Amino acid sequence: MKYNRILLKLSGEALAGDQGYGITGEILNKISKEIKTLHETGCEIAVVVGGGNIHRGVAGATTGMDRATSDYMGMIATVINSLALQDALERSGVYTRVMSAIAMQEVAEPYIRRRAVRHLEKKRVVIFAAGTGNPYFTTDTTAALRANEIHAQLIMKATKVDGIYDKDPMKHKDAKKFDTLSYMDVLNKEIKVMDSTAITLCMDNDMDIVVFNMFEAGNIAKVVRGEKIGTIVTKKL
Repeated sequence: MKYNRILLKLSGEALAGDQGYGITGEILNKISKEIKTLHETGCEIAVVVGGGNIHRGVAGATTGMDRATSDYMGMIATVINSLALQDALERSGVYTRVMSAIAMQEVAEPYIRRRAVRHLEKKRVVIFAAGTGNPYFTTDTTAALRANEIHAQLIMKATKVDGIYDKDPMKHKDAKKFDTLSYMDVLNKEIKVMDSTAITLCMDNDMDIVVFNMFEAGNIAKVVRGEKIGTIVTKKL
């Protein structure tokens, strides 16, 4: 394997499937199957899941809700998604731990960096919930922060398309796919792959990001083996 420890970033919307909200059992089981396949290779896996299928902080703020309150609601939504993913993984025989940045001892461990690393070393899948524990930060930023804290070698950003394009490939047939991009390209071209805080954090710490289609069977393992799947965002061009 090219990478021995990775962080997988999943959007909350991915769990909703075609229904557009909530959690779709079929999608959840498909994602857990892909993670299990990767886990069986011996790769150490951490996961950050968004909460947009239940509540998105920014969206709540646009309707007049206090931004901090709305963001805390979004953090709790990520805990719900994390518990659902944990259940799906453990039903398939993969040991997991959910670690929350907001204390809720009855359902999740508190996030402690050294404990998270120890779980990974024991080959448990660690799911980081509740974002950073602070409002005004997205789960993209959480993924960048946690990946650097646990010394992951790569952030894998799962999407519904097979990489980054110059325009929406779902709407434009002539959309051009990028095989490689620099962090500055992403920032200067305002490519909405991750928010600017997350990209800057990755750039400052040389943390590569691969954007790929997770819903194509076997892709996640191909990325970890070093195959050219999706688009890589890197400093080393």
